[in-house]
Amino acid sequence: MLSTDNFKRSPEEVTTLIDVISEIVDDLAARKRWSIKAVGALDVLPEALATKLSTLPGCAESKLQVNVAVGYGGRREIVDAVKGYLADQVGAGRTLAEAAADLDADSISRNLYTAGQPDPDLLIRTSGEQRLGGFLLWQSALSEFYFCEAYWPDFRRVDFLRALRDYSHRHRRLGK
Repeated sequence: MLSTDNFKRSPEEVTTLIDVISEIVDDLAARKRWSIKAVGALDVLPEALATKLSTLPGCAESKLQVNVAVGYGGRREIVDAVKGYLADQVGAGRTLAEAAADLDADSISRNLYTAGQPDPDLLIRTSGEQRLGGFLLWQSALSEFYFCEAYWPDFRRVDFLRALRDYSHRHRRLGK
């Protein structure tokens, strides 16, 4: 909903986006149909929104989780994951050399904003852009991509069904 790059926009535009995001999060939470998880660097957000996102209620009746990417940047996420790993290692009394020796892809994955969630099989990019825009850089390494001309606010059910149909015709090799 709001990438770290979006903060380069005018202050008025950022304020408007933050207000819209806050309303959307309130609406999603009020429905009580799924658990909502904020994925992003909450420290770059205004305090009121950061507090709201860090205290989102779960939904015990649902197995579905909605990720709300606010203050999100793929590079920032990877840096934060490595910092989290190193902090855990220091907390466990390990030296930097020991931590570096044990650092692997799983160590980073366990510290991503989406830790514990499966990597996406399909990533749909709206707005006609033919790039990721920094979204889920680590997690999308083996994902299939679908590019759609519609902007996100105009993305319809039929656009989603087209993406699924396209995906169903693909042969996934998963890096093999």
